[in-house]
Amino acid sequence: MIKYNPKSWIQLIFAFHKSDTVRILWRELLYMTALSLVIAWVEISFFEGIHEQLTSLTVVYSLVGFVISLLLVFRTNTAYDRWWEGRRKWGEMVNDSRNLSVKLKAFLDDPADRQYFARMIGNFVFAAKEHLRTGTKWELLDLTGEEYEQIKGRSHVPLTIVQLMYEKLAALKKKEVITQNDFLSLDKNLNSFMDSLGSCERIKNTPIPYSYSIFLKKFIFIYTSTLPLAFVSIFGYYSAIISVFVFYVIVSMEVLAEEIEDPFGPDDNDLPTDNLSEKIRNNAFEVLVDERKPQSSEDF
Repeated sequence: MIKYNPKSWIQLIFAFHKSDTVRILWRELLYMTALSLVIAWVEISFFEGIHEQLTSLTVVYSLVGFVISLLLVFRTNTAYDRWWEGRRKWGEMVNDSRNLSVKLKAFLDDPADRQYFARMIGNFVFAAKEHLRTGTKWELLDLTGEEYEQIKGRSHVPLTIVQLMYEKLAALKKKEVITQNDFLSLDKNLNSFMDSLGSCERIKNTPIPYSYSIFLKKFIFIYTSTLPLAFVSIFGYYSAIISVFVFYVIVSMEVLAEEIEDPFGPDDNDLPTDNLSEKIRNNAFEVLVDERKPQSSEDF
């Protein structure tokens, strides 16, 4: 995620970042320029007598443009709602991890038990982060050889890590290290972990309906590619500039909506899940072990 000063207008206006839609759409912009020039040439060369009739199309395109703007507003708001819900759920994971760490620090006296849960809290968020992307990156997890053998081969690594934490709590309760009330208090935070991850999985696995997406893309293409028909009689070949600019604005909104509707990847406009995972792991170790950052275990 890009960090920036939203009040710096001049810097933002002249910024040219790799996430800028110009870099993403430059080929499409060239194709649209060529297509607009061809349409303008055909109309000027072969249909000069019907310029006045085609000029009346500007009213039609104004109405159609209003309809497209409504669709894009709905599309953008839907994508942003998904982005914001994902951020809210990761914020809940931050809060739950802190609450869980503080409770464990109060309930547990054995440093080894505290170390175990500090590692597992960090392992859960890193496994959840990669689970929402392409899969588990074992080098990011702080596991012993035995723990690795228990987890490897599982399709849902974050779920397995929570299961191990529950088994550890059950063993501690059986030894009367923690009480039933302590167990129930910790259970709320572990449940919240899985609830937050489940909500993130719902966002990732439920994209915008295919029929809506394909309709919007076809609608935008037909609208922008035929714009020169209405403007050639007024602006001549300069109508290609108008068409390309309108195409850039409209398609950029669709591209940005596509990027943020799945906010868990490594793209510049996605959520800062890497930083949040580091923060959660560091917080857990600061509370439970009085250390800033653990060393990743690679002894499996």
